[in-house]
Amino acid sequence: MSDTPRGVSSPVLELPERLRLRYAKLGRVRYTSQRDLARVMERAMRRASLPLRRSAGFSPRPLLSFGLALPTGCSSRAEYLDLRLDHESTTSPGIRVVDAADIDPASLHRLCALLSAMLPDGVDVTAAAALRGPEMSLQEAVASCDWELEVLGVGPAEAAGQVERLLGADAVMVTRERKGREVADDLRPSILSLRVADRPARVLDGHGDVVGIDASVSTRPRGVRPGELCQALGDQVTLLGACRTYQWMENEDRTVRAEPLSEAGVACVGLPARTEVLGG
Repeated sequence: MSDTPRGVSSPVLELPERLRLRYAKLGRVRYTSQRDLARVMERAMRRASLPLRRSAGFSPRPLLSFGLALPTGCSSRAEYLDLRLDHESTTSPGIRVVDAADIDPASLHRLCALLSAMLPDGVDVTAAAALRGPEMSLQEAVASCDWELEVLGVGPAEAAGQVERLLGADAVMVTRERKGREVADDLRPSILSLRVADRPARVLDGHGDVVGIDASVSTRPRGVRPGELCQALGDQVTLLGACRTYQWMENEDRTVRAEPLSEAGVACVGLPARTEVLGG
């Protein structure tokens, strides 16, 4: 039910032509594939009457640009989506596309709430910001990701030993399928940090200890999936759950990193936004 009193029209929602959204994907919806989630997002935007700009050609599509694909079955507190609105559209009378410099932050908060209400339980738009410059695509810009993993099959002490062994290895080979054939890849250059988490281990009835592992992995030249990390830790290690907690843009020498869009709604158009100086 609308909060607007009867007889009083809702204020026009003023939005920039280019937007970045941050959203979470938690709970059972984590089993929705990236492709299905893209359809859900597009449908929610249609229901919210957003005047999406569309591509040219025989089969035009909304100009939506998603970030790195989240493996099916994994959850996330930091996913991103860029979109463009059509300032010439006349099909959305409740929305006006204005210059990014004129945006009222309240309009962006209203947009987050509007879209969250249209999305399935577990998918929530947590921040939105205007894009002003010629930013790289999200898939090009994100250089590393942080993960929280839960694993079975080892206790905390044994997990710590496996982590130490992996970090001390010259190469960490795993088997991947690429273009229909199996290939061996070395994960070690992409593992930036790995440690047994400080979170207390819990016990899953009938299965033993659930141990938390925190990981930071590079996306270049190829990303590392949580299941591949567990494979590298040993055959006895089983992945119970994985949550992507951060995605990071980095400067060239990897000494400074920032989120593409902070929870406070600040977009990174070149470092910094929510910025950390590594090793400082």
